[in-house]
Amino acid sequence: MQPLKALPLIELQNRLSTKWRDFPTDVLPLPVAEMDFEIAEPIRNQLIEMLNRSDTGYLGSIPELGINLAKFMQQRWNWEVDTEQIFPSTDVGVGMIEMARMVVQPGDKILVDSPVYHNFANWIKELKCNIVEVPMKRDGLHYTLNLPLIEEGYKSGVKIHFLCNPQNPTGTVHSREELAELAELAKKYGVAVFSDEIHAPLTFSEKEFVPFLAVSDTAREVGIVVTAASKSWNIAGLKCATIITSHEKWHETAKAMPPAVHWRSSLFGAFAAARAYECVDWLDACLVTLDENRNYVNALLKEKLPTVGYRIPNTSYLAWLDLSSLNLGDDPSKVLLERAKVAVNAGSSFCQSHTQFIRLNFATSKEILDEAIDRIASIT
Repeated sequence: MQPLKALPLIELQNRLSTKWRDFPTDVLPLPVAEMDFEIAEPIRNQLIEMLNRSDTGYLGSIPELGINLAKFMQQRWNWEVDTEQIFPSTDVGVGMIEMARMVVQPGDKILVDSPVYHNFANWIKELKCNIVEVPMKRDGLHYTLNLPLIEEGYKSGVKIHFLCNPQNPTGTVHSREELAELAELAKKYGVAVFSDEIHAPLTFSEKEFVPFLAVSDTAREVGIVVTAASKSWNIAGLKCATIITSHEKWHETAKAMPPAVHWRSSLFGAFAAARAYECVDWLDACLVTLDENRNYVNALLKEKLPTVGYRIPNTSYLAWLDLSSLNLGDDPSKVLLERAKVAVNAGSSFCQSHTQFIRLNFATSKEILDEAIDRIASIT
């Protein structure tokens, strides 16, 4: 399998997405979870054909999305998904929020495992709910679910657990055993588990990704999955995600959502996603590149910044780096932007106890990674 090649910097700087417009041209932008690759040709052709027909209306019925997603899930993870229990939404955030509206009232508690994707907190704030943060169990830079503390959180009256599966930013892939135990705890305490599985197709071969709803009958009873093709095929701007249920209770809940949850999804996004789930060769080539890059980051750090903490992630393209040894102050990300002209995510945005961490996107070229690490090394 030939790896994908990232576009050169001069071409990337012509992109109009937030990653490339938020910073001056002398800054290397490595925070936003977008990839610096060309999209799969079948997706591009799908969009071009639609534009050539001026096919730019509203999204209606799209059985192709459910059929192709279910086929992909079955082939990739041996997970049987009922196409009648797949519901489009604008993006994963909208899917999580709109389903949560059917469960919680303002003031209710929603649990997260920290450090975790920073928008979880924004979604909980939008719901006017209270966040319960449970620190993940940590062995060096390997993070796992802290099931005893999760149970304590559940006992406090938590209504929903927003689960990041696999985990962003730590690169952890939760085990089948962890998820099965989590499901039993959720049933015991009447908690709904909302599993954000957007990074799942980018799991590397040394780990088994397990969809939460594929874990057990209990998991299907207590949980839903919200996912999208956006991260794995680099089509986030096209705007379409999917809510997946596997139990009649949650199926009925999803059907009771406002019709606008479907209609606000993008026509382009839905048909691009349907096409994406057929582009497994492109995905596999992408994984070859990302596998090379995650190890290349490790080699660069060992050579140029040997005191920086890094555990090679088991999923996706986000390096979770401990910069404590560099003594860059209260917010290393700010120093890197100002002095090294490298933009990254601040660790504090994922968890207030991780102020010395940064998240760096390595879905780019080796040349850009070289330059970024050189710039960081130059100010230390």
